[in-house]
Amino acid sequence: MDQDELPLHASSFGAAAAAYAEHRPDYARTAVRWALEPSPGPRVLDLGAGTGKLTATLVDLGADVIAVEPDPAMLGELSRSLPGVRALPGSAEAIPLPDASVDAVLAGNALHWFDMALAGPEIARVLVPGGVLAGLWNLMDDQVEWVAGLARVSGKAAVGPRDTPASWRAETADLHRPKTGAATRFGAPEQADFPHGQRRTADSLVETIATRAGMLVMPEEEQQAALARIRAFLASAPATARGEFTLPMRTGVLRVRRL
Repeated sequence: MDQDELPLHASSFGAAAAAYAEHRPDYARTAVRWALEPSPGPRVLDLGAGTGKLTATLVDLGADVIAVEPDPAMLGELSRSLPGVRALPGSAEAIPLPDASVDAVLAGNALHWFDMALAGPEIARVLVPGGVLAGLWNLMDDQVEWVAGLARVSGKAAVGPRDTPASWRAETADLHRPKTGAATRFGAPEQADFPHGQRRTADSLVETIATRAGMLVMPEEEQQAALARIRAFLASAPATARGEFTLPMRTGVLRVRRL
């Protein structure tokens, strides 16, 4: 994606906040536990929290969670579904928290939107020494034949460069480092991915794909043509043609420690 397109894509989700909340998957618990494993304490910032998909899992795992999200519509969905969570407007580049106030910063399908030249120092500021920064991504498991076919039919707008396990590893290995040459404040990255899945029907999977940034910014006619191709593929594939099925996924995690 061209750097000039990033702000447009990053800000596209608010218009589809309700659909995002309804159709996007949560994250594999084993992945979230692994992300938090080195954390020195229970205080977790969910940064770029969206509608709270990751926030809910963190709450279930007993973390003391604060959610920060720049989009008012997304933040509204989060507060509606998780009224007990402290939810604040803010961004990765301007985090509304004091210095050394959290033990871990997690970002679900959000780290690639951050401007790390600004966000890196901000995240380091709010983390305690030895704290954890982890990005999590839900990936399509294209080792499964029909999922690989779906990825081909969907095209780049629906299946981006971080959406399958192999491409995710290559695209995210150094995502925590600023691209400006500024000194990093984090240690060596670790990557791992974990089995996950989401119960879907053909219709609800189409709705899920329609919440991808590349689809949301697409001209209406082009978007509808792409979704029609996806519907036709799902109707023709034995695994997805009738009733509910599990979309095979992986949750990938990039984990680093604050120096």
